[in-house]
Amino acid sequence: MEEKAKEIKEALLSEIEMVKVSQDLVQIKAKYLGKSGRITELTKNMKDLTVDERKSVGIISNTLKEEATAIIDAKQQELELAILNDKLSNEVIDISLPATRVPEGAPNILEKVIEEVESVFMSMGYDVVDGPEVEEDHFNFELLNIPKGHAARDAQDTFYIEGDEMLLRSQTSPVQARTMLKGEGRVPIRMICPGKTYRRDDDDATHSHQFMQIEGLLVDKDISLCDLKGTFDTIAKELFGPDCVTRFRPSYYQFTEPSVETDISCFACHGKGCSLCKNTGWITISGAGMVHPNVLKNCGYDPAVWSGFAFGFGAERCAMLKYGINDIRTFYNTDLRSVKNFDREER
Repeated sequence: MEEKAKEIKEALLSEIEMVKVSQDLVQIKAKYLGKSGRITELTKNMKDLTVDERKSVGIISNTLKEEATAIIDAKQQELELAILNDKLSNEVIDISLPATRVPEGAPNILEKVIEEVESVFMSMGYDVVDGPEVEEDHFNFELLNIPKGHAARDAQDTFYIEGDEMLLRSQTSPVQARTMLKGEGRVPIRMICPGKTYRRDDDDATHSHQFMQIEGLLVDKDISLCDLKGTFDTIAKELFGPDCVTRFRPSYYQFTEPSVETDISCFACHGKGCSLCKNTGWITISGAGMVHPNVLKNCGYDPAVWSGFAFGFGAERCAMLKYGINDIRTFYNTDLRSVKNFDREER
């Protein structure tokens, strides 16, 4: 058996020396190590041998198989190295040629706006809170002083997905309601809740059925409109520059009382009047106000003890104003030319 194994090994070495391409090596591997290969045949009649003979044949055949595998693998590496060396010697790369520029994407500009807002509010002690986009009517409307049949429900034209109880949230305000309920009417709250909202709308340059809303809430004792004005003034200066001037105008929202529209001085004309501000010198940014007593009561806070303010604005609107974007669809398309000015270096 040892002589036969030696003969097979010598034959393998002889054939290996003649191999020039990998395909020939594949055939040799099958010839010696395949199911019907010469080495495999050494154990073909094992059942007819004695126990001692089987042991001896097993050792010889396993040793030969390991040696043959090592020989073939070494030859394979030799062939691969030869191919690589041939390519290196024959292929010429001109490193002075300009590289091909590969177009790169960029983070969505809305991310930048939201991160800026989050950073400012976290520096003032606010928490960033998230909530479900598929929401219950109870949280999206009823707790926010918008009962069934209220006209505000029609104005928001909601996407209902399960009767009139489940819907795609039309605002991020339900996150505020959930947060207040967790506070159980006993703890102050400082939070913002950026996220996607959905309303039935025809998509065009200034409208979208899906948009990013950033809402904030502060509930504590002895909170007034002065606190809201100071907070809004801080965020406006961070987003639009230290020279930005803010003002409030009376308005109406069903979940705040009193309610205000929040404006900033036009950063394009500095109050002189232009097409951006429609010649008024002011740009409306958001809606806000003091949290309605009914909302406080619905969410477990005694309005005789607690007060607070809430605000909300669209991330798209802020980004469009700040970066001169005139089509809201820019934020959601995949055309790299639209986002090339908002790469990571700007961030």
